[in-house]
Amino acid sequence: MPKLDPALWRDMMGYLRRKHAPICRQWFEELRPVSLDSGLLQIYTSNAVQRNYLQRKCLEQFNEAAQEATGALVAVRFVNTQEHGGNGTTTLGRGGVPAPGHLGGTPAAGNLASAHGASANSDASESARSHEPLPDHHGDVQFEQIVISPDYIFDTFVPGPGNELAYAAAQAVASQPGIAYNPLFIHGGVGLGKTHLLQAICQTIMHAKPNARICYLSCDAFTNQFLDCVQKGMMDQFRHRYRHVDVLVVDDIHFLANRERTQEEFFHTFNELHQSRKQIVISSDAPPSEIPQLEQRLVSRFQWGLVANITKPDYETRVAIVRAKSKLRGLDLPDDVFAYIATKIDSNARELEGALTTIQGHAMLNNKPIDLAMAQKALGEPSFGSRNSQVTLQNIIDVVTAYYNVKLSDLQSKRRHKSITMPRQVCMWLARKRTRFSLQEIGGHFGGRDHTTVMHSIETVEIRCGNDPVFADQIRQLDERIAR
Repeated sequence: MPKLDPALWRDMMGYLRRKHAPICRQWFEELRPVSLDSGLLQIYTSNAVQRNYLQRKCLEQFNEAAQEATGALVAVRFVNTQEHGGNGTTTLGRGGVPAPGHLGGTPAAGNLASAHGASANSDASESARSHEPLPDHHGDVQFEQIVISPDYIFDTFVPGPGNELAYAAAQAVASQPGIAYNPLFIHGGVGLGKTHLLQAICQTIMHAKPNARICYLSCDAFTNQFLDCVQKGMMDQFRHRYRHVDVLVVDDIHFLANRERTQEEFFHTFNELHQSRKQIVISSDAPPSEIPQLEQRLVSRFQWGLVANITKPDYETRVAIVRAKSKLRGLDLPDDVFAYIATKIDSNARELEGALTTIQGHAMLNNKPIDLAMAQKALGEPSFGSRNSQVTLQNIIDVVTAYYNVKLSDLQSKRRHKSITMPRQVCMWLARKRTRFSLQEIGGHFGGRDHTTVMHSIETVEIRCGNDPVFADQIRQLDERIAR
């Protein structure tokens, strides 16, 4: 088998970083190019999750990079070393990924929907039972599956005040499935980390128990497959599919609302799995009691285990999230950029990651390193002095640092000299007056100070304004400059 020139691999990775930086991850360093033979470039991955993710999300970009580096028409195939490295007998579908699991065919080992994580030496009898082909006359019902991201592991999840219970419960379930909390019901708004925790649970169990049968899908996919099987007379196969797993993970269960027949089927599936001490993990945008038109018997069962809420991250958690996602992408950003993104985006982790992607795209386009000015431009920060622009924290900092001749790094430092303390207190007072940020967020931006420090600073400025007319006039002038 012809060996791959190391220089060719370096060229490929360099091309991906230049042209497709948003898809690049630190774990790409674990990939091993093995051979280039007859126009086929074979790349080994460390596990099935990496292989399936790359095949579904990154194949086009890798093909493009391979063709650019070789100057020839080359196709990439990703292969999981855990399944392929032993005896080379793993069944692969088109492009080097196992054929999708479905009714009416034989899913390949390692498919999440049928026995995700099963290794090549899985028990043959169990494999035969769970992968038995179905008669052709039943038709073919595709079993959709959610692609698990290698990014979504516990090590990359950032715990904070708004998600500590859900995080701890997810870890407990992953270490003791079917015992710790069953079911585990995680609810919260969009982009707050529910899917991250669900996928982290799956990956942890897969690592610890390679033969575990894990089924991870969306509620919408469960509903569509149920209706399809009803129509085609395949309910026996459907029930065998979902009631003979070790772990059932369902995302967005709130889509069961107003679906009476699907609720009935899920109720019986839930009961059978729970009675067999199989783990059930569910996510939703609302707690069980607030999902509209959900049968009371399902509500009560969802509340049998642990119901954990996830809320919006605070400022410190947002900074940590941006740092974690930057590290995952191999980005080295200045501290003021982390602080700026966390201040600008106060909603959820998904929007923080979107902001990071936008900034990274601007850096690629301009071929320049990322700094605060670039981040502000990329995220559409209004230019200072615009009469119609909304006052931002950066506007306030620019005016105050120029007036007192200090640096932002001084304001964010632990220094307590009067020449630094007073400008810092003025910034906090103006930020509270002119922006919508909370006391905690303002304090976080100025060196991670807590809300009581901000309250003290505001009180100090107000008292001095009342006792010192000259100082009060200075504050008025600064406020007017900011409002221009």
